[in-house]
Order: sequence, then structure tokens, then C-alpha cells
Amino acid sequence: MVDDCNCYISDLNQLNNQRLYPLLRQIVQKNYFRFFPVNLKKPCQFWPSDGQCLLRTCAIKSCPIEKLPETLRESFNSNKANRLINTKHNENNNEIQCSTSDTNSTLGLIDKNLSEEHKQTIENWMKFDDVQSENFCDVDDETSIDFEYLDLLANVERYTGYSGSSTQRIWSAIYNENCFFLPDSKLYYDLRQKRLNANKMCLEGRTFYRLISGLHSSISIHLCADYFFPILGGGGGYSGIDGRWAPNFDEFKRRFDPETTGGEGPIWLKNLYFIYLIELRAIYKARDYLQSQTYFTGNQTDDLHTKQLITDYLLKELEPFSNHFNESDLFKNGNEQLKIGFKEHFHNISRIMDCVGCDKCKLWGKLQIQALGMK
Repeated sequence: MVDDCNCYISDLNQLNNQRLYPLLRQIVQKNYFRFFPVNLKKPCQFWPSDGQCLLRTCAIKSCPIEKLPETLRESFNSNKANRLINTKHNENNNEIQCSTSDTNSTLGLIDKNLSEEHKQTIENWMKFDDVQSENFCDVDDETSIDFEYLDLLANVERYTGYSGSSTQRIWSAIYNENCFFLPDSKLYYDLRQKRLNANKMCLEGRTFYRLISGLHSSISIHLCADYFFPILGGGGGYSGIDGRWAPNFDEFKRRFDPETTGGEGPIWLKNLYFIYLIELRAIYKARDYLQSQTYFTGNQTDDLHTKQLITDYLLKELEPFSNHFNESDLFKNGNEQLKIGFKEHFHNISRIMDCVGCDKCKLWGKLQIQALGMK
């Protein structure tokens, strides 16, 4: 059973593997969900930035507004005039040293290329959004010079080579500074031991911890499922050139096997199912909103198919599993301070994601924390 939920893991496996996963594979390839707006250049607020990959092959050069196609230039209003579309860095630029992790890795690089067709799609998309929300202010990031759209299909979540002290510091900050403390304890989570008796916490604190733990498990599983094996003697190292991509069962076992995790690994995996149920609940609760959307991208056929996948298939498939998590059990005592704490924790974690030293890791971390916070 999934903790704090009346649901069997075997039933969730069947739902996901046989029904939801095939649907989601189609949905995420649609333009409406494919492009994610983000600012990857926000400074870290908690410690000096480290681990940024600055190799010549990693670098990105921005295209000035005057170099954009005329139709794209005209679509930018005065509040967005400084937004830049990124293109590949010229090969003639100076090479700079890279210290992403223990190895010089280019696996975490962001592919920022957008085809002319996709640029036109986003232009039409932005025009439509401007009309629909003309009475609302832009989110601050949308006016930033560093705000950009990235193609998630060109930057899949997988192994990047990002590791070492930088990643340890990220997760230590997330767990130790942002979760709810046990009574009479100044530190309830030791990253070296990775142990926590969550059952001693209140429901709200336990829920928050399991959300973060489930997210951590998800990230770990993605890098194990799509892992880069360099060819010995190939010379490519961890550049992603000489080698193959495949599942790494040994790495998965190291991260989750009871024998290598002091019995904690299966608990972390159960937390993945916990966060899955919460997401199903959130999506279903938003069904009226999701059913009313046009999913506009400018391609009427594709937009209609996107809506059909969401409303006629996804929502119907997940409905039987939409009530296993009951959010009304939270904050029953009217503790406003606890609610505020929840919000502050999510805000703080989103800021910690700006300290991640791998752009691709940062992209997916920011996307998932933003989505989780909204849910």
C-alpha cells in the first residue's frame, strides 16, 4: 500500500504502464506542452555559484532583437523588447574551462535550437496569450532579458554526469533547510545516512517530505533509465559522443536496494507512488479548467487532438484513482502558519534550483518544482 493513501502499488503500476504512460508519451510531444519558458541565468542566492559548464561546446550566444525575423520582432511589445532568442555559439569563440563535476561533461548541456517552424508557432502562441490576458501583468521573469523558450524534447531528462559536492549541497539544502522538523530535533535528515522516520511527523510535514523524496526518486530513476556508458578508449569521455545510452540497473540498485540504503530504498520508491497519486488528484481537480482550454498553438488540427487526448482520454483514465489522496485532511486545525510554511518551503526550493550547476538538471528541476508547487 502507498503510505497515507488507500491504494495498492500494483494497481498504480498497471494504470501507468498500460494506460497513462502511452497517453502521456503522445501529450508531451504536442507543441502546447513541448516548449517551456524559463530563465536559467538567475544567480544563486545562497552560496557562490560553482560547477557551471563553460566549455566552448557548451556556450550559447544570444541573437539580438534586430537580427530576428521581422514578424517575430513585431510580436514583441515594449515590455518584452529585450527578450532574446538563443542560437548556437560560434565555434570561433574562446574556450573556457569547465568544472561541471568530477569529469568534464557536456551531457548536461541545453540544446537551445528552435526550428523556424517552432519559432513561428511560439510567435502565434504569444500573440494569442497576449490577447487572452491583456488585463493581467506579465510575470516578472517574462520581461527578463534571459527569459527563453526551451524545447523539452530536445533536452530530455537523463544522465548528465553532474555529481559530487555540488549535487550533495543542493539536496542537503533542500532536505535540511526546507522540511518540517521533528520535535526536539535540530536536524532530522542526514544526507549521508538518508534516514528519516516520517511517521513521527505530523501529516502535513510527512506529506511535504514525501513530496520532496518522491521528486528525488523520480530524478534518480530518470538518470538510471537513460544512462551514458562511454566506450573504453573511445576518447569521448563523458561528452556523449563515444558511447551508448541504456538503462543502468547497477546504478539503480545502488540507489534503491535495501542492502545498499540501510533498508530505506523501498521507502523512497513508495514516495514516488505517493507523489504520483497527488498529481493524479491535482489533474482531476483541475478537470473543468483543462476541459475549457483551447490548447492554442496555431495548428488547429494539432490543437484539437491535444484537447481530445486530455479531455476524452487522460481525465477519464485517471478518474478511478483521483480520490486516493484526500487533501482535505491537511490543515484541519486551521494552522495558517503551517500553510504559510508550505508556501515558503516551495519558494525556497525553487530558489535553490537556481544554484544547480548543470543547465539541463536546472531546467528539469525548475520545471518539476514549479509544477509541484502549483499542484
